[in-house]
Order: sequence, then structure tokens, then C-alpha cells
Amino acid sequence: MKSESTSFGYTRGQAQSVRKIQLPDIESWENQYNRNYTIRIVHPEFTSVCPKTGLPDFGTITVEYVPGKLCLELKSLKYYFLQYRNCGIFMENIANRVLDDVVKAIKPKTCVVTGDFTPRGGLRSVIEAKYPHKK
Repeated sequence: MKSESTSFGYTRGQAQSVRKIQLPDIESWENQYNRNYTIRIVHPEFTSVCPKTGLPDFGTITVEYVPGKLCLELKSLKYYFLQYRNCGIFMENIANRVLDDVVKAIKPKTCVVTGDFTPRGGLRSVIEAKYPHKK
């Protein structure tokens, strides 16, 4: 039978399902312009925890969107990102969860969330999640 914890003592229970992770709401404010323009928010100090190894993951999260009626409020976004710090979540799930939460908060016309993570073991991961989803 496989152990419930890794060699670092990090348990699978700590690697919560991405949908069960409790994160603060992202706030918004009313867009003052009725034209298409792009907002790019770059967070170069993103941190989380690998749920398999318990090792920290570092990266840059970029949220680029064309606003509809609402824009992202930056202070709430900063506190939202801080909640990932001790969260066991895979890099791929981070980009997709951030996209889901941004879309829920502001319903943008388009949005791309890119997670550009620091290499570990010689491998670098760049994950891009897009809205609207094209099949």
C-alpha cells in the first residue's frame, strides 16, 4: 500500500482538489470606457507548493484581458495570489483556476492567463489558459 505522504511529509490530503481550494473573491470596479483595450497584469513573485513533492514553485503569472463592464481591482488580486503561497496545487491547475476566477469576477471579453514557472530539474513550464475556450 502506498504511503499517504511524500518523502517530504506532504500529504495527499494537503493537495486539495483545485475546485475545493478556498480563495478570496477578486473584486472589480466599473470600466469607464466603451472600447476594446487590453489590460496586462504581471505578478512576478507568485509562489505555491507542488502537491507531489512539497517543494515550492515560483513563477510569474500574467493576466491579460479585454474588459467588458468591469476591471480587476489590483489589491484584491494581490491578496488572492498570496493565498496560493501554501497551497498544494499543480502548475497547470493554477493557470486554469486563475482564469476561472477572473472570468467569474469580471466577465471579460477575452482573457489569457499565463503561468511562467521557474525551471526545476532543468525543465521550465509555461501554461496558458484562454477565455473564451475555443474547441
